[in-house]
Amino acid sequence: MNYPSDGNDTIPTDFDDVVQQVSTGSLAHQKIDELLREAHERYSDVDDGLLAHYIPILGHADPDLFAIAMSHVGGSVHEVGDCQHEFSIQSIAKMFVYALVVQEHGREVVRERIGVNNTGMPFNSVMAVELNNGHPMNPMVNAGAIATTEMIPGRTSAKKWENVRAGLSAFAGRQLTLDDDVYASESESNERNKAVGRLLKSYRRIEGDPLAAVDVYTRQCSLNVTAYDLAVMGATLADGGVNPVTGQRVVDADVCRDTLAAVATSGLYEHSGDWLFEIGIPAKSGVSGGIVAIAPGKGAIGAFSPPLDIAGNSVKAQLAIGHLSRAMGLNLFASAPEKSLLAKAGRG
Repeated sequence: MNYPSDGNDTIPTDFDDVVQQVSTGSLAHQKIDELLREAHERYSDVDDGLLAHYIPILGHADPDLFAIAMSHVGGSVHEVGDCQHEFSIQSIAKMFVYALVVQEHGREVVRERIGVNNTGMPFNSVMAVELNNGHPMNPMVNAGAIATTEMIPGRTSAKKWENVRAGLSAFAGRQLTLDDDVYASESESNERNKAVGRLLKSYRRIEGDPLAAVDVYTRQCSLNVTAYDLAVMGATLADGGVNPVTGQRVVDADVCRDTLAAVATSGLYEHSGDWLFEIGIPAKSGVSGGIVAIAPGKGAIGAFSPPLDIAGNSVKAQLAIGHLSRAMGLNLFASAPEKSLLAKAGRG
């Protein structure tokens, strides 16, 4: 198997030659289509990574699928490649369910029960729970996500599920549907998540039936989305909780801030630090091959390609977003002397 970056366990960085732009204001989107085409063409032939065979149905995905979409907070959506191809949202759902739960219960309640710190271990680690006295540590790993899902309002599992589906649909601006085949495939292979659920129950991090919580979690991971949807969903968090396409407020601006902070620390699992260091914007990945990256106040990029690196993150999606982050000046940590910026604008 060929993983990117010489087979080591860091994120791929085949965008080092892209000049880091600096943009501290609104997104200048006149060249978005051109830049998306450039990134898509540059990385289309990358063949590193493997499909997620541990979920049987995901092991049959077409490895050549590749899509990049970008949604501007002003409402425009730009796309290139297979942007209307549906795939299961998988772990990307964790970010949006977390936002819904913080909206419902408040940041301190959720922070105390779930946490916001990176475990430094694989996303499905049981050891991370045991080493931290039953604390899930953060909502972007499976233990934290299952505990977060259990906090969705609803007296029954059916009501919790409907609230999850309705909430994620509001982020997407359309009614999302369940992929029954993915749900069945995951349900047959999620014994580890069931064990994590029972472990959380033993530590009283879950109040209700742990298997019911795992079932709702499995359903949320099986919702169908497109790269276009991911861009709009991410842009809703970038736009202070208002869906830029529908105009509907989904969550409050403070919830967006807290969600993006949590995602920045652990959105790409054990590679989250490398991601933030190299690319500089919060992002969440899923093992079906999707990644959504958010530039607060500007917009979001949704990218999709099924082959994954060793940590479970799409290889092509990482490369495309890294390229665009530099080319568009999205890195939150990038800056330049003010006089230099003025000179480039013809005012110096």
